[in-house]
Amino acid sequence: MPFWIEALVSLFLVLGSLFALIGAIGLYRLPDFYTRLHAPTKATTLGVGGMVIASMLFFAGRPEGPSLHELLLTLFLFISAPVSAHMLARAALRRRLPVNGRTRGKPW
Repeated sequence: MPFWIEALVSLFLVLGSLFALIGAIGLYRLPDFYTRLHAPTKATTLGVGGMVIASMLFFAGRPEGPSLHELLLTLFLFISAPVSAHMLARAALRRRLPVNGRTRGKPW
C-alpha cells in the first residue's frame, strides 16, 4: 500500500478519534440535557464519519477495490443522527425538562 494512503488513513483515524473524544467529554461535562444533546450528535457523528472515511480509503487501496458498505454506513449515519437528535429534543421539550441557569435562552 502506498505511503500517502497510509498517511491519509492515519490522519482520518486520528481526527475521527479526536472528534469522538470531544463528543464523549462534552456528554460528560455539559450541564443539562439540551446542551448535552449536541455532543453526541455533532462531534461523535464527525468522529465516526472520520473513521469510516479512513476505512474507505484503506479498503480502496486493496486489490479487491472499493466497497460500498462504508459509503452506505456513512449515509445512514449522517441521516439518522440529526433525525434522532430532533426526536430527542422534541420529547425533552414536551416533558419540559429543566434547563440549567448557565444555559442561555429557554427552550419553551
